[in-house]
Amino acid sequence: MQSALDPRGPVAADIATLWWVLLAGATLIYALTMGLLLYAVFRRHDRRIHLREGLLIVGGGLVFPTVTLIALLIYATDIGRRIVAGSDRPALQIEVTAHQWWWEVHYPGYEDDLPVTTANELYLPLDVPVEVTLRSDDVIHSFWIPALGGKLDAIPGRVSVLRFTAGEPGVYRGQCAEFCGAQHARMAFQVVAQSPLEFAGWRRARSLDAPSPPREGSPASNGRQAFIDHDCAECHRVRGAIAGSGEGDRLTGLRGPDLTHVAARSALGARTLPYSRENVARWIRHNQQLKPGNRMPDFSELPEETARSIADFLDTLQ
Repeated sequence: MQSALDPRGPVAADIATLWWVLLAGATLIYALTMGLLLYAVFRRHDRRIHLREGLLIVGGGLVFPTVTLIALLIYATDIGRRIVAGSDRPALQIEVTAHQWWWEVHYPGYEDDLPVTTANELYLPLDVPVEVTLRSDDVIHSFWIPALGGKLDAIPGRVSVLRFTAGEPGVYRGQCAEFCGAQHARMAFQVVAQSPLEFAGWRRARSLDAPSPPREGSPASNGRQAFIDHDCAECHRVRGAIAGSGEGDRLTGLRGPDLTHVAARSALGARTLPYSRENVARWIRHNQQLKPGNRMPDFSELPEETARSIADFLDTLQ
């Protein structure tokens, strides 16, 4: 779902209402202006200006547009202040960093909650205010969930905060709304709004480290070794000790998306492909064909069998 005129939250509803009000005001001004223009064109020609015509010019061409625009400005400013101020209730904190061309999403730990890091997906509890802290790692991006709130730019060197609330359960589409390079159109993300209980379960599951290493000699175990041998861990992190040899063996790359629970996601490459083992292997070998210019190296020369074994390993990361 991606429509600013089908709001599923209070902030989005305010924005949609503002859009309709501004459209109505613009329509009234346009209709009056066109009416005066037609009157001027088709009235009987007379160089004298009658009082009635003077009142039409001043009232319709000056007073009415001025009053209407001032009223719309006051109304729009009031809505803007409410949106920026957010709710008085405690908000869920989410940190989002924009990259070319994907979204890094981090839920900081607080109280009894553990931190969670994922990519290209936001999970939100219903009716809980959300504060998204936006940063950019490279160029200007723009974070936008049309059904839930307004858009806000992520600017290098600056921190911005976007506030909104999910009012209805569902799966919503988010999108970068600022041209940020060749793959701007493929910089999407998914938003899942669910009950607070479901969200708490999701957060607990995603805060866990990766499962134990695959059984020795299995395709997934071979894939794990291939993951290390081909330096995938230089960019991608898999949280937790996964080699079975202790805390020192961790896959801790930070330049690409966190893959600790990649198999639980619904898509790859910022919504470029639906998730499946076959598509994981396809992405590994052909990512530059699927999403040209992305920061992942070209592995087209990698044997297909090796790519499949890495996909087998990643598929264990639920």
